[in-house]
Amino acid sequence: MSDESYMDRSTPKLRVGLPKGSLQETTVKLFARAGYNIRIASRNYYPSVDDPEIECILLRPQEMARYVEQGVMDCGITGRDWVIESGGQVEELADLCAPWPNYVPVRWVLAVKEGSAIEKPEDLQGKRIATEVVGLTNRYLAEHGIEAQVEFSWGATEVKPPVLADAIVDVTETGSSLRANNLRVIDTVQESTPRFVANASSLEDPWIRAKMERVVLLLEGAIAAASRVGLAMNVPRQRLDAILALLPALNTPTISTLSDDNWVDVSTVIEEKLVRDLVPQLVEAGARGIIESSLNKIIG
Repeated sequence: MSDESYMDRSTPKLRVGLPKGSLQETTVKLFARAGYNIRIASRNYYPSVDDPEIECILLRPQEMARYVEQGVMDCGITGRDWVIESGGQVEELADLCAPWPNYVPVRWVLAVKEGSAIEKPEDLQGKRIATEVVGLTNRYLAEHGIEAQVEFSWGATEVKPPVLADAIVDVTETGSSLRANNLRVIDTVQESTPRFVANASSLEDPWIRAKMERVVLLLEGAIAAASRVGLAMNVPRQRLDAILALLPALNTPTISTLSDDNWVDVSTVIEEKLVRDLVPQLVEAGARGIIESSLNKIIG
């Protein structure tokens, strides 16, 4: 899609901002699970999607909330941290936290060099802090009544203490990079997950709102299915109660009759991590013909 066609508003379309960078690959896979095939050509910021009612544009997550607020896009996906950092006034329709790369929760943490005399946030009074999220950090300091000098960091933030800064505010999933650089966390500034955000005026349009809500429904359904699988099995009627007692079902299991009245078919959805321990127990309890299947979406 060209930038000219993106500006064409002769037919109703939902304008969706997709995050470029670390969230990009996982976002495309999420949409694929939800039923949308997104194709991104090299050096093209206007991906194509197999839904004629949707137009996409790639933007840095740092800019997403601002452009959604301005109405350049009706909606988009960005981290909660960047919504706060940009100050964008947007409506959050969904938390898209998922067990996939870059979609798990992250923390912006306040950290100092091991051996530093700074033990708590209040010790930063009059000190210098390096970070990529200046606005978020200043907001945190104001909430704690701390006056400190906050400087924007262009990268390699974790190597700046103690020479170039007394402390840093940096993002982490596990803390391994901080530990590798001999940094000690003294507080969490902000926790963040990917969010589906929308323009307030766009939500007032009935067609756009309905389309947006359908997309969110499918995205949330794909996330709900991410860590679950379907299990189906044949069960002797006399062993049905014992089998049902073993199943941690998402909902009540489906029980269907078979051509042999002495057997029934039982279908359910469970957490994938439970399968390796559960299946041997089901076999011991009398289940046969157990089939595990992957799921794309769970709705409702």
